[in-house]
Amino acid sequence: MHTKEEKMQAFGRLLDIMDDLREKCPWDRKQTFDSLRHLTIEEVYELSDAILDKDYDKIKEELGDILLHMVFYAKLGEEKGAFDIADVAHAISDKLIKRHPHIYGDVKVADADEVKRNWEALKMKEGKKSVLEGVPRSLPAMIKAMRMQEKAAGAGFDWNEKGEVWEKVQEELKELEEAVEKDEKDKIEEEFGDVLFSLVNYARFLGINPETALEKINRKFKNRFEYIEQKAAEQGKQLRDMDLAEMDRWWDEHKRQSARKGED
Repeated sequence: MHTKEEKMQAFGRLLDIMDDLREKCPWDRKQTFDSLRHLTIEEVYELSDAILDKDYDKIKEELGDILLHMVFYAKLGEEKGAFDIADVAHAISDKLIKRHPHIYGDVKVADADEVKRNWEALKMKEGKKSVLEGVPRSLPAMIKAMRMQEKAAGAGFDWNEKGEVWEKVQEELKELEEAVEKDEKDKIEEEFGDVLFSLVNYARFLGINPETALEKINRKFKNRFEYIEQKAAEQGKQLRDMDLAEMDRWWDEHKRQSARKGED
């Protein structure tokens, strides 16, 4: 690993390259906050993929791409006379110091949960009108549900134990079933949303990230379905030429192979 001085030199090198690109590269000169926004979102999702794959070389690469974007935004801010990379670094440092009084002050905390509660309380003192204010509107719905529940819990609005949450899941499932039986279209959507929201809450009590759990299942489904497609192709068939029983056999075969490899 590198020394702190080497790390600072590496970061300075990146800043110098950013200056060069902004001055000399036609593509980089054209970029704005708005033009980079969707690219930044894409880079974050690529980092997410690398993390799920546990591909450390790829994680390093994607972190570099995101770091480039952070430096790029800071350069754009500097050109507008609004802020530069030093302002960005100092702002986050000041925030971290202010919100960690148990490290940089005399506050005592018992555990990580108390740290989170203090964090939310400090944010409210800074002028936020709601503890939910910091949840981005454009977050995917499942992640947004999880973040809202976490923030509400940090403010003391929470269940006492996971058994209560599971009872709520069962209650919502019953209400969904009743809406389906009555064929109440609008009510079905609402009750289905309640089921999902309560399951996200239950995942939180189990210590599971529901977004990560669902993405792992997505990948498992994709691998198994593509295995069926591969087997169909080897036999000169299309999927529509296979019955469900045959597809289930290939599905189960892939499941057994994955189990032997420790992938399931």
